[in-house]
Amino acid sequence: MTMRQEDTNPMRALQGLENRGSSVRLQAALAAGTTPDPRFVDKLIERSAIEPEFYVRDMLTWALTRHSSSMTVPRLIDELRAERTQARSQALHTLSKIGDRRAWPAITRALLTDPDDEVARSAWRAAVVLVPEGEEPVLAGVLAAQLGRGGRETRSSLSRALIALGEPSTPALRAAMTDPDPRVRQHAFATERLWRDPDAGFESAIEEAKRVVALGAASQEG
Repeated sequence: MTMRQEDTNPMRALQGLENRGSSVRLQAALAAGTTPDPRFVDKLIERSAIEPEFYVRDMLTWALTRHSSSMTVPRLIDELRAERTQARSQALHTLSKIGDRRAWPAITRALLTDPDDEVARSAWRAAVVLVPEGEEPVLAGVLAAQLGRGGRETRSSLSRALIALGEPSTPALRAAMTDPDPRVRQHAFATERLWRDPDAGFESAIEEAKRVVALGAASQEG
């Protein structure tokens, strides 16, 4: 009787992840992380790819971090090739939380430049966590090549990633400050401003960068 309960209880817990109620799904993810079981891994990853609620997705990620990385990392790497953008984004996010550098080779240039902003942002965060020593300048170059991309959240995420890389970002940022595209120059100057003053806030840094770029353009015309 005891053996039968042990076999069915994990399955019963996983059924909660399919419930229509988000609070029930949240509790199921919490239970899966509180009492890790190898049988949970695939279902947690599958649910992460389609879960609509942010706070449930966050709990699913936490539950996966509670399992052995030898089981989760290979499955998450497989997920990086999924067609669904949320599947790729969540897998990257979870890999960044696990922090196992064996996943680094899977953080490809294609993911770092993914046309979907959410996937790219997740890839930037994961790359900064997982990048091996000595590879930072190459990563900084790939990231800096996307300065000026997207809306406020995307640009802010890219700035934070470049700042987190530290000194290896400096040459790429300096080069971007002379880019022909004013949006790229603005973003580069704003990133440098945030680096010097983390409390400035992204909007303030962008507004200051716009003035710097405009003054530079005016002096060139003069």
